[in-house]
Amino acid sequence: MSVSTLLPRIARLATVMRKPGSGDASDRPLTQASGASEPGRGIANASLFLKQWASNPLRMGSVVPSSPALCGRIARLTRVDEGEIVVELGAGTGVVSRALLAQGLAPERLTVVEIESEMAQHLRRKLPGACVVTGDAFDLPRLISENLHGRVGTVICGIPLVLLPLERQRRFVQAVEAVAPGRGFLLYTYCITSPLPYRQLGLSAKREAWTPLNLPPASVWHYRPA
Repeated sequence: MSVSTLLPRIARLATVMRKPGSGDASDRPLTQASGASEPGRGIANASLFLKQWASNPLRMGSVVPSSPALCGRIARLTRVDEGEIVVELGAGTGVVSRALLAQGLAPERLTVVEIESEMAQHLRRKLPGACVVTGDAFDLPRLISENLHGRVGTVICGIPLVLLPLERQRRFVQAVEAVAPGRGFLLYTYCITSPLPYRQLGLSAKREAWTPLNLPPASVWHYRPA
């Protein structure tokens, strides 16, 4: 079966899996702002996501966007104090970004880094007021204005770091530390155990959330300097 045939099928499956009301209340998001309650937009988002996955699967963490349940968990774990911003790395179609905005984060306090240019263009249209940067997360210190270094409340990562060699993982940790010293980062992943060898990277690790309603089931890990 071709990718073009699979696109609409997987997109519809993802939309069905995200219908509000499924699962217990503790796993539901605070809002449905990620768009899952609008089938047309949900299918369009999933189709774009799968198209990007097909062109470069190693850059994408999944074949479909994250569910509202997972987005809600991430939004509730996000910390941002006065004068700080939130940085999201690998935002895809922006489902996590919209959950953050729905929870009350002002758009001008959200910076999104997306390496895929088509995804970045999509995000600029869907996230008016937010700062969307086309670039590599490993260049984070250069992509984020110097006056914001040290003023990043939370870094959220959707990049499949588990697929990277140790040295690349170490470089990622260093990039985050340069802009958010001591804060670490939230990583959402489909690994049950830690996807990173955190001790070798000089980090502590805590699994903050487990979301079985996501497709596939996902965890949110918080890594910070040990």
